Amino acid sequence: MKLVSFTHRGKAGFGAVTGRGIIDLGRRLPRFSDLREALRAGAGNALTDTAKGEQVDYTLDEIEFLPTIPNPEKIVCIGVNYRDRNAEYGDGSSQSRYPSVFMRARESLTGHLCPIIDPYESDQLDYEGEIALVIGCEGRRIPERDAHRYIAGLTLMNEGSVRDWLRHARFNVTQGKNFERSGSLGPWLVTASELDPMSELRLRTTVNGEVRQEDTTANLLFPFRYLISYLSTFYRLQPGDIIATGTPGGAGARFDPPRYLSAGDTVEVSVEPIGTLCNSVEAEAEVV
Repeated sequence: MKLVSFTHRGKAGFGAVTGRGIIDLGRRLPRFSDLREALRAGAGNALTDTAKGEQVDYTLDEIEFLPTIPNPEKIVCIGVNYRDRNAEYGDGSSQSRYPSVFMRARESLTGHLCPIIDPYESDQLDYEGEIALVIGCEGRRIPERDAHRYIAGLTLMNEGSVRDWLRHARFNVTQGKNFERSGSLGPWLVTASELDPMSELRLRTTVNGEVRQEDTTANLLFPFRYLISYLSTFYRLQPGDIIATGTPGGAGARFDPPRYLSAGDTVEVSVEPIGTLCNSVEAEAEVV
């Protein structure tokens, strides 16, 4: 099942995607205010049963997409997690024993088909296509062998980065990862009942139709099972939490000269069993 968060005529909701339409589950199950609340209630079966045999309420063209989970408690991001991405740094360093971990704020992400914003403080907005895990149930110190049980499903992220602001301080990338609406999350959640999260998946990022990034999860340095186990050592993972699992090589900063995003560009992040997350780039007006 594909689950989507959206607004329709200014009212936020969530639903099931079927073909080019949406079944409004929030209207049918008013005890859940949003998709995160439904996940926290363990309502997966209720969502599936409610959607069965129902007619669509809206077409995809009639809604505005929100980030898959608009209000996650945690957005945890993993840096340098594909082998070729590690090699891109060219510093001769060996693979780290542990993942690089940082956080994003929910305001830094927008939804599918909504513009991502190129901030006027920088001309170095970059793209990073990623697969994101959505946590489905609470867990702490989760063994790797059980990690799949804690995944509600998968979605996609453009983990947009403002490169010069990543280097404002030593050992600190927070500033460059959290400009408002500099990245995106969507288009929807594909549940683990429909897509095995542990299968090999091919991720592709294009800019204006040109392939910039392409790799498979077979080349992850820290696989999904390990990430869930490792992160749950110090975090209590909660339903609706997002784990962005890293981007392949080919980000704009790694070209010579760099190929950063600018107004009018279109970025697409695709994984065939999930779909395509698409966003245009819009320049932010300078505040006087």
